[in-house]
Amino acid sequence: METTAWPGIHREGRDLYTVNLTPGVRVHGEALRAVGGVEYRSWDPFRSKLAALLARGATVDFPSRPRAVLYLGGAHGTTVSHLSDMYPDAEVFVVEKSPTAFAPLLALSRRRSNLLPLLTDAQLPERYQADVGEVDLLYQDVAQRNQARIFAENARACLAPDGLGILMLKIRSVTQSRPAAVVAREARGILVREGLQIRSETPLSPFSRDHLGLTTTRSSPPPTVRREM
Repeated sequence: METTAWPGIHREGRDLYTVNLTPGVRVHGEALRAVGGVEYRSWDPFRSKLAALLARGATVDFPSRPRAVLYLGGAHGTTVSHLSDMYPDAEVFVVEKSPTAFAPLLALSRRRSNLLPLLTDAQLPERYQADVGEVDLLYQDVAQRNQARIFAENARACLAPDGLGILMLKIRSVTQSRPAAVVAREARGILVREGLQIRSETPLSPFSRDHLGLTTTRSSPPPTVRREM
């Protein structure tokens, strides 16, 4: 098992792993590997867009020791459980508006004390801004038409000045008819107008079709955008 440049993430060949915060417990039926007395959880890029982004070779400058992480669109907790592994000492706030999806998130948080689920709407960051405070990593994976606007508003409300933002842009949740390139250009325009610098953009195919991973920061001066094909 090899360490990577990404904090808390390990690799064996092409496969990604995180150290299991709750040894012996699976979250999504993943394989567990014990190496040198340490248990690792496999991270499937076909089930997690963040793993897909890393598997596609994107340059992601994760914060090394964040105080807090804000995750928008937690669903059933597959990806957020690996962020919980990566950052065992951070507070990982997870916003989910569906009561059906929130139930397994709540159960997961009982086993992982660094997970703090919030049953609320990511379109209304003013509802949880005071509880969350300033975060070093903002991650969004929601199926809304106004995804870029939601991300920008949460970045303005909660993202630290030098924090990292990761937006998983779901093209077909925005439109079923317009070209993907047009949707991506419009999303980039919204982010830039809201004061975010786009660091990289990476198509997630073949792991997730019609998805684009955008990494952003509020730091200046604006860096060169890296587009991975």
